Amino acid sequence: MGNTCPTIIEFSYSERAISNAGMLDWNLEKERAICMFELLKGDAAMGRKQSYTESELLDLTKRLVLEHGYDGFHLKLLSQHLPGARSTIYQYYANKEEIVAACMKRVITSIIEKASAIDETSPMQALQELLGIYVEEAKLHQLLGDAHKINTTNSDAARRDIDFVEQAHTTLKVQLTRLFQRAQQEKSLREDIPLLVLVGGFFNLINTPNMINVPTPEWSKLLFQMWMGGAQR
Repeated sequence: MGNTCPTIIEFSYSERAISNAGMLDWNLEKERAICMFELLKGDAAMGRKQSYTESELLDLTKRLVLEHGYDGFHLKLLSQHLPGARSTIYQYYANKEEIVAACMKRVITSIIEKASAIDETSPMQALQELLGIYVEEAKLHQLLGDAHKINTTNSDAARRDIDFVEQAHTTLKVQLTRLFQRAQQEKSLREDIPLLVLVGGFFNLINTPNMINVPTPEWSKLLFQMWMGGAQR
């Protein structure tokens, strides 16, 4: 058993994890290897299936981070909820920081792709569509609010993903500001209301609880109509 352990660990690490190994000190590498080996033994003893997809892993990570917060999330908790072999985590990510950063990147990438596809010919119509996108991911701010807690010192992968998240967030803010400015210029919105107030009120709509439990598209439309009742000329 002692002779096979390094081989198992070696082949279980992803290229991504291996590329970061040189930046981690020996103690971290040792702890991770021990954890990996224990997971492998547990998987074998419990007869778990040997793999699950990265998408499934990130879906579960998102749910657990939203439920427990970044501080309450850890790989042991994640492994307890996995339907397959827990050791598969290390085939994709080297540590907690990498997997949470990757989860954040995936969520905001989806929003960026949808937001960039919006036709901005009519700024008011674009704002309504944008609200619908944000309402679909109503917990985005809760998830991204923990981005500053991620220590990227020991992981190039986590650092790249968090940099992407920050740049994407800026891109979304620029788009929203552009649309509001155009709507004011076209006299669709009152010009006496400061831009920051309009943007702030718009974002607060996202956190409005759907107490009547209507489908998300209908709910976002109702929110937009309510917001427009106080902002339209």
